[in-house]
Amino acid sequence: MAIKFAGEFEVQRQPQDVYDFLTDPHKFCPLLPEFRGVTVDDAEHFTVQVNVGISYIKGVASVKLHLAESQRPSHAQFKGQGSVAGGNVSMVATFDLMPVASSTKVSWQGEAQVFGRLTSVSGGLLEPLGRKQVQKLIDGLQAALHNTSGSIV
Repeated sequence: MAIKFAGEFEVQRQPQDVYDFLTDPHKFCPLLPEFRGVTVDDAEHFTVQVNVGISYIKGVASVKLHLAESQRPSHAQFKGQGSVAGGNVSMVATFDLMPVASSTKVSWQGEAQVFGRLTSVSGGLLEPLGRKQVQKLIDGLQAALHNTSGSIV
């Protein structure tokens, strides 16, 4: 089952600051809904753990992510694969950053492919739940980039 997401927002930050935030797993990953932890292998590879639960399938998903495309300060693409309780997931997330006066327009898109028993037991819940979790992530990202202290958290 494929789930696609896309959107854009604008923040009062320079593109290089936004890029640096997005590509730092210690800053970006804790914004993931149900975040449990992150293990960084190197500047381009890390594994994130998040709690998952749909119907009676609950557990911790472990997703290995790779910064597959990196063009500082305008473009970053992550690719990942992992095991989720009752299935597997493959994902791609892309961020394109464009300067607009004294701010940055962030265009983002992603796709998650979910395989296994999770898709059959979730019924029609998987896509709406995925959209809700992605919106929480984007809301958290915007809040972190708009923090009032004047620096990116």
